Amino acid sequence: MSNSMIYNRFHLNSETVSLVKIYSGSIFVIKYGGSIMKDDLLQSYLIQDIVLLSSFGINIILVHGGGYIINNWLEKLNIESKFSDGVRITDRHAIEVVEMVLSGKVNKKLVSCLNKNNLLSVGLSGKDANLIVASSFSGKFDDYTGKIDVINPSILLTLLSNHFVPVISSIAFDVYGNTYNINADTAASFIASSLKVDKYILLTDTLGVLKNLAQSNTLIKNLSIEEANQLKADKIISGGMIPKIDSCIYSLSNGVKEAHIIDGKIRHVLLNEIFTFHRVGSRIIK
Repeated sequence: MSNSMIYNRFHLNSETVSLVKIYSGSIFVIKYGGSIMKDDLLQSYLIQDIVLLSSFGINIILVHGGGYIINNWLEKLNIESKFSDGVRITDRHAIEVVEMVLSGKVNKKLVSCLNKNNLLSVGLSGKDANLIVASSFSGKFDDYTGKIDVINPSILLTLLSNHFVPVISSIAFDVYGNTYNINADTAASFIASSLKVDKYILLTDTLGVLKNLAQSNTLIKNLSIEEANQLKADKIISGGMIPKIDSCIYSLSNGVKEAHIIDGKIRHVLLNEIFTFHRVGSRIIK
């Protein structure tokens, strides 16, 4: 479906028109990553959605990961992929590959796709204009997995004010120039919080927060921070969903208005989540 066809479909919908008026001029931070990046068709739908959101006057910041591509390249170079509690352990050999994959291959592909669709975008990493200043997560020698110390969002405001879409890879460096790999969910939530954006949106490979992972009809479409914390305590939110929920809670506790967790495998999921009242994912609010 072309962008113009998508536009006409949603333009004729009265509820969509009202929501467009509400969100025009807003800033959304969208985090894109995980297994959904493997599907070029799904990526094309995402690009179309972002182009349409921009045409409605919504300012987009796209933060991306690329873990499966990193794993592929590490394997090609005979470097072992190491993880602890779901977090990549990044040593001095791996960090060079991580930066090349995220800031080179993945970032520039996304920038190219957006530009080909007449939405001018600029590829960045956390290193550009000191956007993300980091330090070692563990403090251990040869650990280049980073934690965020400071966000300097001025470059993002400059780009948005000139109608560019910032596309950000989650690479940063410290005050000494050492490079760090930052969890993309964390980077996106910190960036969203630094600008106190209207929406922080996590594209995942699950529908959202489910009461029962085996039953799609148990999707929880609306929950508060308090309810999310209780679901964690009850072990209903577990595993890989915990860091995603934690990033949402962090952003909401630091000025972001709404957070969404949505399934990137759904065709035009951004449009269906943002421009319909019934929505298709989980929305977390204060």
